[in-house]
Amino acid sequence: MNSADLGRRVGVPSTALFTDQYELTMVQAALKAGTADRRSVFEAFTRRLPEGRRYGVVAGIGRVLDAVENFHFDDEMLTFLRERDVVDGPTLAWLADFRFSGDIWGYPEGEVYFPGSPILRVEGSFAECVLLETVVLSILNHDSAIAAAASRMSAAAGGRGLIEMGARRTHELSAVASARAAYIGGFDTTSDLAAGFRYNIPTVGTSAHAFTLLHDTERDAFRAQVDSLGRGTTLLVDTYDVAEAVRTAVEVAGTELGAVRIDSGDLLLVAHRVRQQLDELGATGTKIVVTSDLDEYAIASLAAAPVDAYGVGTQLVTGSGQPTCSMVYKLVARAGSADPAEPLRPVAKKSLGAKSSVGGRKWAARRLDESGVAEAEVIGTGPVPDGLADRQLLVELVRGGEVIAREPLDAARERHMAARAGLPMSAMQLSRGEPVIPTEYV
Repeated sequence: MNSADLGRRVGVPSTALFTDQYELTMVQAALKAGTADRRSVFEAFTRRLPEGRRYGVVAGIGRVLDAVENFHFDDEMLTFLRERDVVDGPTLAWLADFRFSGDIWGYPEGEVYFPGSPILRVEGSFAECVLLETVVLSILNHDSAIAAAASRMSAAAGGRGLIEMGARRTHELSAVASARAAYIGGFDTTSDLAAGFRYNIPTVGTSAHAFTLLHDTERDAFRAQVDSLGRGTTLLVDTYDVAEAVRTAVEVAGTELGAVRIDSGDLLLVAHRVRQQLDELGATGTKIVVTSDLDEYAIASLAAAPVDAYGVGTQLVTGSGQPTCSMVYKLVARAGSADPAEPLRPVAKKSLGAKSSVGGRKWAARRLDESGVAEAEVIGTGPVPDGLADRQLLVELVRGGEVIAREPLDAARERHMAARAGLPMSAMQLSRGEPVIPTEYV
């Protein structure tokens, strides 16, 4: 079962008001001026990566497709707009019939990106494309930030398990989107059941300190959990004294105990002590899970520790200090009418400073060196050079308003692992630096 099926099953409400008012007022003015139907091309991209990041991760494409598919104005919404005098009568009539009918191309979900990468290209009339700006950016900026943090944590973990557990540290709906993005970025499981239900992500969870405190003794708590969940459960051992808890845990569950979780203290030191104690007690197969405000740096610092899995919450769902990717959505080309035969004219913002953009409907390709490792992100508006024709990055997502590129979430996760593996080794460094490959315009 893929994520799209699950998304439709639980029901996706209209996304039409997940927008800024000026999108609608621009449509009103363009309708009055007779320019609303001009064929247009918008692109979503970022001018720079978040400070210190070496690559970005495309996440949220599947959610963008859901948002586009469900972008329509119902009677209640139109009444709201009318009562607030947001737009005039002719614009309300136009909105009442709105369904996106254009085309969308983009980087496939899980792919990596760099400054200037045309992550999403939206083509259609000016009016229908401009309406999508805010919802597209809100999804891509959030999900790609979480996925990038997850990817860095996954690289630091070096193949050890990763549990997403940040639901209580963010908005309840953001928690679901965060779990989805984290899974794409390399996390294995989530504690959030809504994410598991909607996107079929594996879920995990056993008990918190409150469960231990509920019982008269730690032994009583462990016995209750093992009796209910089996010997393969994970017991939380840092409520009181860790060494005593580990001894009690093995006495209660036996050497078949699945795992112990450590949530406080000097994790490096405690993990070594717990591993030694478990081995001495004969529980050589019992795993160690650590939690407690982890980020990619803390995970990397535990590389030498006998840890089997990491649980990450706050730092993951806040992008590990970079909660947005600063993506923008800009008009890059337009025709003088709705006529498909009329040529597109490149347009671009020419502001002073760092806010200028490059005009023209773009393609993108990744050039590889002789070893098959990425060496440049190449972007152009003219013919694609022969050597890059089979390295193009954009894929067709929506054709004539119909979504044509649904895929399972696991496909995006696997794509990301492959894309990350194709970058220079320095991409995995956690030290601050420039993008790991340059962006070249041709």
